Amino acid sequence: PARPAHWRRPVHLFPGQGDFSVSTLVGSAHTTPGLRTALREVFEQVDTVAAERGLPELGPRLLGTDPPSGRALANATTGTAQLALFGASVAIHRALEEAYGVPSAAVGVSFGEIAALTAAGVFTVADGARAAHDLAIALTFCPGGLTALACSERSAQTLMEEAGATEAVVAVVNDERSVVVAGPVATLALVEKAAADRRVTAVRLRLPFSSHHPALGHAAWEFAAAVRAYPRAAARFPVHSAVAGRRYGPCDDLAARLADCLVRPAAVPPVLRQVLGYRPGVLFEAGTGSALASSARGALAQNLDPAPPVRAPLAEPDFPW
Repeated sequence: PARPAHWRRPVHLFPGQGDFSVSTLVGSAHTTPGLRTALREVFEQVDTVAAERGLPELGPRLLGTDPPSGRALANATTGTAQLALFGASVAIHRALEEAYGVPSAAVGVSFGEIAALTAAGVFTVADGARAAHDLAIALTFCPGGLTALACSERSAQTLMEEAGATEAVVAVVNDERSVVVAGPVATLALVEKAAADRRVTAVRLRLPFSSHHPALGHAAWEFAAAVRAYPRAAARFPVHSAVAGRRYGPCDDLAARLADCLVRPAAVPPVLRQVLGYRPGVLFEAGTGSALASSARGALAQNLDPAPPVRAPLAEPDFPW
């Protein structure tokens, strides 16, 4: 399909770890030459870090005839899945930039902040990959889990109070109908039971760690110390953080701000409203799924009529690359 002429000044949305599909990435790479080229170029740099950190190479496997499954990546050496997600997001961004021009801004959600800052040129691809691996190591010291609830933040707070889940917190607010709560596994089970009693859909995420929880301060400190060693450059375009709730500036201690993703909640709707100020003609999800795009549609429809279109390229077979 032809590229719509009004899709100017795009905003790129970088999702976290909860919506990564290896099969979608591999399938899109085979049908979209520009994406395949971007994946090859990005993973050449990511794989230098993989070798440095003792991990298996990813590029030839993802683009080969027998690509790994998502489960295989999850069960591989710690950090393998995170490097795959990081590299995929940066490559999708590059393919979109080639097709539609430099974005007017980017939004990073949780783990997606590393890819967003790398896409903006703040970190090199290699250093962004190192930071992604550093975070994966830090998460191994973050016991607990994450549960998605199909309700508002206020309803989630009520559920946690009714369940006596004092160690659970709202970790991510996706929109008015979707939040993620974090905490010890036993505590999440109490929340899920309370949700079932109220007929609220609750889904335990397939992530073996907690995040966005105030009890994870030590892991956050260790992660910040690792990232602080990497140089940074001026951003090519603004990067907004769902955790910081604002655009990052040149005086920000980005190591500390990225570490905040381990201990502070992320709120997606406020930063989406902020990027409307760039008057984007379209918003693109720079990930393999469509969950962030869906949240963006719901949030923006409440603030702008008509809202700009939000597209999830890899989840749409007819996307006009």
